[in-house]
Amino acid sequence: MAPLMIIAVFFLWVGSLLMVQGGDPTISFEWKVTYGTISPLGVPVKGILINGQFPGPNINSTTNNNVIVNVFNNLDEPFLLTWSGVQHRKNPWQDGVLGTNCPIPPGTNYTYKFQVKDQIGSYMYYPVTGMHKAVGGFGGLRINSRLLIPVPYADPADDYTIIAGDFFNKGHTTLKKILESGRNLGRCDGVHINGKVAKGDGSDEPLFTMEAGKTYKYRICNAGLKTSLNVRFQGHNMKLVEMEGSHTVQNDYESLDVHVGQCFSVLVTADQEPKDYFVVASTRFTKREVTATGVIRYTNGKGAPSPKLPPPPVGWAWSLNQFRTFRWNLTASAARPNPQGSYKYGSVNITRTIKLANTAQKVDGKLRYAINGASYVEPTTPLKLAEYYGVADKVFKYDTIPDDPPAEITKITMEPVVLNLTHRNFMEIIFENRETAIQSYHLCGYAFFAVAVETGQWSPEKRKNYNLLDAVSRHTIQVFPKSWAAILLSFDNCGMWNIRSEIWDRRYLGQQLYVSVLSPNKSLRDEYNMPEGALVCGVVENMPRPPPAYT
Repeated sequence: MAPLMIIAVFFLWVGSLLMVQGGDPTISFEWKVTYGTISPLGVPVKGILINGQFPGPNINSTTNNNVIVNVFNNLDEPFLLTWSGVQHRKNPWQDGVLGTNCPIPPGTNYTYKFQVKDQIGSYMYYPVTGMHKAVGGFGGLRINSRLLIPVPYADPADDYTIIAGDFFNKGHTTLKKILESGRNLGRCDGVHINGKVAKGDGSDEPLFTMEAGKTYKYRICNAGLKTSLNVRFQGHNMKLVEMEGSHTVQNDYESLDVHVGQCFSVLVTADQEPKDYFVVASTRFTKREVTATGVIRYTNGKGAPSPKLPPPPVGWAWSLNQFRTFRWNLTASAARPNPQGSYKYGSVNITRTIKLANTAQKVDGKLRYAINGASYVEPTTPLKLAEYYGVADKVFKYDTIPDDPPAEITKITMEPVVLNLTHRNFMEIIFENRETAIQSYHLCGYAFFAVAVETGQWSPEKRKNYNLLDAVSRHTIQVFPKSWAAILLSFDNCGMWNIRSEIWDRRYLGQQLYVSVLSPNKSLRDEYNMPEGALVCGVVENMPRPPPAYT
């Protein structure tokens, strides 16, 4: 038995080492999460700060960096961060969602250790516990290309991050009570840009500065709870160069719709009269349009920004048409030397199709949101822990919803929802929006090809309209009212991964699920073992730690 124990410990040590080393540079952070007063709309609110900042600090990393973030939870409630868009190859233990991780108890810390393996682009982190995201705990996460991998544009003079979103003055505790009483959040009170709104009276400090004749990169992320935003730069066009983790064909835009959970990267050239200008973010698809501005200042410029703001687009048909202009840059290299277009996703055979239809109904007099008739309920034991400890049957059942939901869903069940997927299957997922509100969906652990967004109902004949050549690879997709979206991807990353609505009241009230992708060979080539220091809770809290599952 002794040699077997030594071998088991050795593989556990190797697996833990692989999570954060492998010869690549490591960047480390110490974060303290605290309460603090914030007032992005001029009304004091109890916010959540990271190292005293709202929004939180940017993580500036490079492809293949190992990232270590030691998070001290100084709140009086559990707290958990997710790294939206980071794929965590073979490492679901660091994803930071409640299906894989126990939240960090008050007064304690947890250290995230992950690698931004083979990725570039603009991403976010934000809390998934309660309604913490409503009042902070979010920030930008950038992954720069390695120096040996050229990007398809000249180096910008500077690299800026815009974290914008809707905001509710009620505070996260009140918002949580509203949801638990069976109501949705209603309309936001306003919009912020990097936690601020310009007054426009000449007293505003600039968010960013530009020098005439130079070009700047802006990473624009919508970290709000539920509202799509339109972003535009007064007097300047934007050249779209990246969408989440992909280089795009470089089209020019006067404005961009950025839906909840999405991040775009654009280039803006300072080619106007040297003075102040506004960057503008306004709500989309709302009865009452709400607008926020921030000041961009030319160095040595003179003059306040014009009070006349560039107008926003009208209607969601405009947004749908804009989606159709987004194209993958087939000749550009992303995180690896080979061009993005070398992967011919359009020629891979589909092995399984899953249609996910969202609905809203009342259960026992309270509003719930559902996918294929099931409204997700968060168990006290993370799904991945239950699976790893061999007690999944005590926490959830696999495949409780159909791949093809009925045309009419008359009843909602409340349960944890986990789909069992086959490793490396190439799949088609259809998001069908049966409601009159826009949707935004995120898939953890993967990037997918957004091959179509169309109105009406999906049918197999619609595949003839798919973009099978240069659809952008991304991790979040919007679905317009009474419309559908189709994505294609290979499920080659083992783990337990969340598919969720980025509309936060919908997610909180059940519009999410998980997919389980298990390694058929129990191999460390497919998935890492549970790391030392992983938090345990629920039914596994007092169970002996199982031996390493993967070798």
